[in-house]
Amino acid sequence: MKPPVWSTACVDWRERIIDRRSLVPFAPLFPDEAEASLAVFKSLRIIDLPGHPTFGEVSEPFVFDFVAAIFGAYDASTGRRLIREFMLLISKKNSKSTIAAGIMITALIRNWRYAAELLVLAPTKEVANNVFTPAVGMVHLDPKLSNLLHVVENQRTIKHRVTKAEMKVVAADSDIVSGKKAAFVLVEELWLFGKKPNAKNMLMEATGGLVSRPEGFVVYLSTHSDETPAGVFKEKLGKFRAIRDGLIVDRRKLGMLYEWPEDMLESEAYLDPKNFYVTNPNIGRSVDEEWLEENLAEAVRDEGEGLQVFLAKHLNVEIGLRLSGTRWRGADHWEKARSTSLTGLDELLNRAEVVTIGIDGGGLDDMFGLVVMGRCATTKRWMIWAKAWIFPSVLKLRKEIADRLQDFIADGDLVLCEEGGRVDSQEDGDDDLDVDDEPNQDIREVADIIEMIEGRGLLPKEYAVGVDPAGITDLIDEVMGREAFKDRERLMVPISQGWRLNPDIKGSERKLKHGKIIHCGQPLMGWCVSNAKAEQRGNAVSITKEKAGTAKIDPVIAMFNAHHLMARNPMAEGPSVYAGRGLLVM
Repeated sequence: MKPPVWSTACVDWRERIIDRRSLVPFAPLFPDEAEASLAVFKSLRIIDLPGHPTFGEVSEPFVFDFVAAIFGAYDASTGRRLIREFMLLISKKNSKSTIAAGIMITALIRNWRYAAELLVLAPTKEVANNVFTPAVGMVHLDPKLSNLLHVVENQRTIKHRVTKAEMKVVAADSDIVSGKKAAFVLVEELWLFGKKPNAKNMLMEATGGLVSRPEGFVVYLSTHSDETPAGVFKEKLGKFRAIRDGLIVDRRKLGMLYEWPEDMLESEAYLDPKNFYVTNPNIGRSVDEEWLEENLAEAVRDEGEGLQVFLAKHLNVEIGLRLSGTRWRGADHWEKARSTSLTGLDELLNRAEVVTIGIDGGGLDDMFGLVVMGRCATTKRWMIWAKAWIFPSVLKLRKEIADRLQDFIADGDLVLCEEGGRVDSQEDGDDDLDVDDEPNQDIREVADIIEMIEGRGLLPKEYAVGVDPAGITDLIDEVMGREAFKDRERLMVPISQGWRLNPDIKGSERKLKHGKIIHCGQPLMGWCVSNAKAEQRGNAVSITKEKAGTAKIDPVIAMFNAHHLMARNPMAEGPSVYAGRGLLVM
């Protein structure tokens, strides 16, 4: 028998999803295995539907396509599963948890390994019960299964009486997954793991048993996140998207991702009830179209966070910014201000006729934020690029956001500084401490960026760098001590903070709304914008953090500082002024 040939890429997924065709781009690799497992799956009864029908009686084809792909990838002649990782991304209420229960009960029945471990890993006890309850119902509603399988409800475990295999549903907030040797793993609501510190290590531990169990599989199930995707969810989603789109070739992984084609997102076609089916393949069964339409209309009226979350959970529209009721109003327009042609700092500098820089330096638990704001020479739009720096201690102190910060580090927009510039010891025997006079990495690199832009002649003669006056003396010393700035007495200017930034807070809101500010679409900046909370102070507005400690907004404050100087309508000195110093960068 010839080995099967297949690809898990589905480059025509946009057409398939509109036409309601299968998102699995190949037939089961081993049809006999698929057929035998589907026979088991289709016979399982669904406890929360009237009359307790079977999967075979009420499921849509997408369910059988997914199940057949999973079990049909097993080569019984070698004991090896050729596709080992699967992902289903689908809107809420499309029977995801019930499908999860059916897949794992089917795996428990079809498994041949003695005393095998099957693991359902859920982020919370509630989610764990959402899978365990329908699984228990499938056993209790079938006399044959009741004889074959033994339910231990207080342990959330189902045991096979013959093979002694066990399916255990584990809540990550209470149970320990270390030491597990599961051959079959199903991870429910992956988006919630994206919010958990050390989730990546937890999943690696949970799936480690597959190394010695080639018949096994891992299935990730998820709706979209109610915040910008982060951590392990962002990583897995990005990988499965790239495989689906043919950008990465990995025949061992298959994703069934119910998402909107880009043109439908751009035109907001998801707001039209006739398109609800795109990310709700179970519409008309577990998903009620009338309910979706009514609740969407209510969310649209309310706007803000409620609409964003509804779109994410029930229509699988990925959230870019979480818009809370106390949000900075500029956040409403931030995503639309993204320019795909503004690719980074170099592109901004090439377009700009003048540049101002904003800086917000925090303590050791904060980001050191920098924003370069350029005025386009042709359109006169204001352009934004950001960068930030943190010390390793932040990742330890703020474990709740550590994975998200690691994402920004991987993007290149956040720099994890090396420790330096600290007190070392008293080696000379006197009372004076030995101090490293070398400035910290963040100070050096921020100064380097300022000097590079100075060399291009894009900074105004005066008031080019706006800074929060608190905690930036080291930066002032470093910048003003450089040869390039020896004649620039008023290069840096302190910007009053708090409510005094009100003109810049309100001004940037208006410019964003009217398309007069564009930005590079950096996830770091988007996250910080989403963290910004507006507080009314008399007739003025000030910006604070939505959540103390875990919400970082330093680059946003840096943006307001840069805005403050750009609002002066400055003119650049021009490259000729600095060409003689050897600093001109063409």
